[in-house]
Amino acid sequence: MAERSKLYQRVAREIERSIHTGHYTPGTRLPAERDLAERFGVSRPTIREAMIALEIREFVEVRHGSGVFVTAQLPAAKPDGELDVGAFELIEARLMFEGEAAALAATVMNDGELNRIRLLLERMEALDPASPEELALDRQFHLAIAEGTQSSLVAQAIEHLWDLRERSPLCRRMFEQARLSGITPRPDEHRRIYDALAQRNSDQARAAMRSHLTRVSEDLLAVTELEMIEKAKREIGDKRRRITGARSGAA
Repeated sequence: MAERSKLYQRVAREIERSIHTGHYTPGTRLPAERDLAERFGVSRPTIREAMIALEIREFVEVRHGSGVFVTAQLPAAKPDGELDVGAFELIEARLMFEGEAAALAATVMNDGELNRIRLLLERMEALDPASPEELALDRQFHLAIAEGTQSSLVAQAIEHLWDLRERSPLCRRMFEQARLSGITPRPDEHRRIYDALAQRNSDQARAAMRSHLTRVSEDLLAVTELEMIEKAKREIGDKRRRITGARSGAA
């Protein structure tokens, strides 16, 4: 059976079809996010994922303070599979898997596994939240909890979700926007997860993990407002210009 299309892909495909048929011509401003959400019967996060997908494919461009416009030069069509999973869909899956994994780990993990999580947390707390090592430690912290369930299948499933985050261009784009906007892993939230694990309290471990991931989703929702997307693009452009200027000066 063919894989069911993801919501954001279906929305992006419909808008792309409207562009190709001339309903939205080059230079046309797309309807507001709220109007698109009502038209397609989906949530605003789904519309944002669709807009970012279309931007990655170069079918639309975001103009600061103006909205989303069809690009003047339309690209060739690209398959949906190139974009894979979106960040909101990924977090929904992590909420289900990692919340229950934390609850299970609280009751079955051994002292050595708990100590490993503590050491990872202490390293996170000692670092600048924006450092690349902090992001790597974030992954290790979550995977260590998954391994603490004593279930190789649970650990593999959660590791797969983290791999998807790193492989999907759409997901990478959204988390990069979050990072550029100052959103980074929060050691205090990880501390609450660890404390619940150390107390062997499965209910608190589940609640702490779900609260943490819900906050991640809310931060992404805020940062993917269209103006924030444009802000992130400008910052990336400024960084590239600084690097180019530095290289030119060194030549």
